[in-house]
Amino acid sequence: MSACRPRRTSRRRLALFAAGAAAASLTLSACGDGAASGGSAQTKFVQGKGGIATVPKADRQPAPDLSAPTTTGTKKLDVGDYKGKVVVLNVWGSYCGPCIAEAPNFAKVAQETKAKGVQFIGVNTRDEKAQAVNFEEQHKVPYPSLFDPTGKLLLRFPKGSLNPQAIPSTIAIDRHGRIAARSLGPLTASDLRTMIDPLIAEK
Repeated sequence: MSACRPRRTSRRRLALFAAGAAAASLTLSACGDGAASGGSAQTKFVQGKGGIATVPKADRQPAPDLSAPTTTGTKKLDVGDYKGKVVVLNVWGSYCGPCIAEAPNFAKVAQETKAKGVQFIGVNTRDEKAQAVNFEEQHKVPYPSLFDPTGKLLLRFPKGSLNPQAIPSTIAIDRHGRIAARSLGPLTASDLRTMIDPLIAEK
């Protein structure tokens, strides 16, 4: 799938993004197709079916501190509060065609796995809040999203980990708060199941 680009930015958006956009662009390509390579030589991951990379339990790194206001309010959401659940982080933007394509799949699997101890959380980046909220309403997204317009949260992932490098990217965090799997690019419902079902089964 070809890469897509954010909308033409207004002066207001340029001012908003100035502080963090330059740094974020070093690690995150807009609407990538999942072809980017991940991590470093220290990353002990296994590239699996559908471009889903997984890390053996013994080699997983802790997820970084990810807390920020959500797209729909000023109250902060802290991913760390969901330790004990499998957390699925989806990096997305309202301007991103692949994000639009995968949105129904994420909504479907989020509903189906909620009772199994899975929490989906979006990370909306390089976007305006109004457009992000409209996207969530239009696509009936049933879970919250962190609002990260300059990409600062994405830079917190440790070096050598399965860090997000495209929009969309999806990161799966195990019940112990460790980075367990990653996909760069859009996912089908089947792909999502392939990513998270082994984590649901872990004790």
